[in-house]
Amino acid sequence: MVHQTTLTLPAHGAGLHEFTERLAEIVARSRVRTGLVHVFCLHTSASLVIMENADPSARRDLEAWLNRHVPEDDPHFTHTLEGPDDMPSHIKMALTRTSETIPVAEGRLALGAWQGVFLWEHRRAPHPRRVIVTVTGE
Repeated sequence: MVHQTTLTLPAHGAGLHEFTERLAEIVARSRVRTGLVHVFCLHTSASLVIMENADPSARRDLEAWLNRHVPEDDPHFTHTLEGPDDMPSHIKMALTRTSETIPVAEGRLALGAWQGVFLWEHRRAPHPRRVIVTVTGE
């Protein structure tokens, strides 16, 4: 059995935006009891990550670490037409992930106790982002 849908996620600027509950709803509607859910981000300046969803300081530390390693206004960047966060956002996406695959067990996402699924928006300006969610199994 295969169930596929496209989600549009509001990203209110740079940061990690959780959408675990929306994924859980899609898995429930799919009626898949055992299988996989695959999530794919359709953008080159945003990414996906499974991260701790209990303590927001873990997410802030992750963002701060990546920002230190890929700063804006690097004089070596030539791809700057859309602003100082343009090329850094593409590099951050390339260093992280554009897809995640999560097991489905007993009709539910098989995430750990403190895991959540996040869209990681790397641009400062708000952008609606699309992800394709595919649930497969039986």
